[in-house]
Amino acid sequence: MSVTRMRKAAAVALVATVALSAAACSAKDKDTKGAGGNITLTLDTFGEFGMDDLITQYSASHPGITVKQRKTNKLDDYKTQLSKNIATKTGAGDVVALEEGIIGEYKAAPDNWVDLKQYVGDLSGDYLAWKYQGGQTADGNKLIGLPTDIGSLALCYRNDLFKAAKLPTDREAVSKLWPTWDEFIKVGQTYSKNTGGKHLIDSVTTEFSAIMFQLGDPLFYDKQDQLVASTSPSVKGAWDKSVAMINAGISSKTATWSPDWTAAFKKDTFAVVACPSWMLGVIKGNSGPEFSGKWDVAAVPGGGGNWGGSWLGVPTQTKHPKEAAELAKFLTSADSQVAEFKAKGPLPTNLKALENADFQAYKDPYFNNAPVGQIFGNTAKSLKPIYLGPKHSAVKVRAFEPALQSIEQGKVAPEKAWTTALAEAEKQAK
Repeated sequence: MSVTRMRKAAAVALVATVALSAAACSAKDKDTKGAGGNITLTLDTFGEFGMDDLITQYSASHPGITVKQRKTNKLDDYKTQLSKNIATKTGAGDVVALEEGIIGEYKAAPDNWVDLKQYVGDLSGDYLAWKYQGGQTADGNKLIGLPTDIGSLALCYRNDLFKAAKLPTDREAVSKLWPTWDEFIKVGQTYSKNTGGKHLIDSVTTEFSAIMFQLGDPLFYDKQDQLVASTSPSVKGAWDKSVAMINAGISSKTATWSPDWTAAFKKDTFAVVACPSWMLGVIKGNSGPEFSGKWDVAAVPGGGGNWGGSWLGVPTQTKHPKEAAELAKFLTSADSQVAEFKAKGPLPTNLKALENADFQAYKDPYFNNAPVGQIFGNTAKSLKPIYLGPKHSAVKVRAFEPALQSIEQGKVAPEKAWTTALAEAEKQAK
């Protein structure tokens, strides 16, 4: 996931990325002061945040500081390891990414997190107000995360596969094909018919998330942190539409984030992926340079929506809270967020970044020069926060997604899968 226009610093090489699972093996690995008083700061992230070149730049411009990034592909794997590191008070990075579905759980134990305000001051005026507030504890007294991105919604599609299926390829024409999710299903059936049985989408789990976020509060939790998945119109509405997609045969049944899913991008297994802005980088990385120009970006059925986004926090176990907080501030600054968007697609939350002329005019060559700055940026300021609750991610990833995948695989009837999902949600919420 790597198209970038940031100038690479030449003075200091970026330390090679290592798996997050190695984090817990040795606290020494992330230490702190070496010969001559030099400091190594470890940054833990999942997926792609577009920070690679910025890390090199930061190390080069801060003598005595080296930044090492550790990436994990799947959020659920990342969250499992981070929770272990926080619980044992060892092994976590000096700066760690906190995704919207997991930050609520960490807010419940604020003593594990550095109050960033004591090192970076009050930056509330720099970001979308609701996003900045999302990094604060419930009482507003502590800031445990500086905002990175939000996830304005679109659909990414393969224009070459659409052409082969005798469908429009122009992004505006494609957007008009599916004003609603019901029309989207019809397009999927046409695609299958015109391609001898190929499938339009990867798995319904991504559409499930997109539709659920479009429908809005309440999702799995109400604002009193009570699990309401069984009665939420948004959860049931997204579930029913996802089951309709399965019944229509438009899913390739490729479990999202699995090794098969990663490999499928090079095999023409599916033609459409639900595409919050951060998914742009995922698609680039999985498809590779040979697919540049074959992907494009169209509107999402149902109009808009917000799925995804994160913050950067500093665990109290760090030996360098001041330096870690300053690194988090740099990586979430306006200039850095514009660079990250160009590199990997995370949509800025910094107000100056959203107003930046380069951001607004940016066209991504990988996505057939789609004006992604406009596509995603035009809705950024109008996006509204959705309350997720303390264990949103666990409920979604470990209860509802496996249940939907069991329907896709023909193993379980929808009614039984729904019951199973609700029962597992109760377990995950404990």
